Amino acid sequence: MFPAGRPWNWSGSVNRLFQLAAITLFLAGCAERKPKSLGQPFDGTPVAIATLAGTRSPESSNMSARVVLHGRMTQKCPVAGCWFMLHDETGTIKVDTKNAGFVVVDIPLQSSIVVAGYLMTNGAEKIIDATGLRY
Repeated sequence: MFPAGRPWNWSGSVNRLFQLAAITLFLAGCAERKPKSLGQPFDGTPVAIATLAGTRSPESSNMSARVVLHGRMTQKCPVAGCWFMLHDETGTIKVDTKNAGFVVVDIPLQSSIVVAGYLMTNGAEKIIDATGLRY
């Protein structure tokens, strides 16, 4: 099994084992993470939050066209995860998830999020009524 007259080099074997483990961990860390989705599937190009400032909801339905936004979750409902604040480089907007049938309790703060929904107005405040989310 082993060549006669040559002792087994245990330190070299352990060293190779550690090298193999390090390479395996490195390659596992490089694997692409598939985004998770909640709510309805959606597509579209995200717009900046600041572009919503001048948008008015149609008088008849209090809803505008569907919008897609991208940003970071900076705050969320601490109890039920039914709303969160989405921030991009142009501003911050509240996103309501109650009507969408999902919550954001398990999504960590500062996560990068793409959300689709409808722009709603509550007086002067603008809110996104979410329909879908990817993170």
